[in-house]
Amino acid sequence: MVQQVTKGIKISVETHFEGTFYKDYKIQFAFGYKVTIENQSKNTVQLYAREWTILDALNNVEMVSGEGVIGKKPILKPGELHTYTSGCLLTSPFGAMQGFYDMINLETEKKFKVAIPTFRLSAPFALN
Repeated sequence: MVQQVTKGIKISVETHFEGTFYKDYKIQFAFGYKVTIENQSKNTVQLYAREWTILDALNNVEMVSGEGVIGKKPILKPGELHTYTSGCLLTSPFGAMQGFYDMINLETEKKFKVAIPTFRLSAPFALN
């Protein structure tokens, strides 16, 4: 698990390998990840957007951005947390993801970014 705190918002990420399959005659490596967002600040905040950079061992880079997470824009009061699971496909058995969440302090209406720490994706059979 990797963790990072930015402006009182703690991001924790756990990953797991889900398997391989073929798509368009190319092997794909499927990974899942669970993200927990914990509000350790003294203010109520809302996550309204996200931006991811997905890298694989073959130097492929994919940028993903959009509103909310898994169709939600969670509001977190002090001490609350929000957990969700998602996944990605890579063309190699190794990779990494990183990014940030766009958030707003609902009390001051000030927008800020929260870093999502870099986390590694690796198929267990490919490890030494």
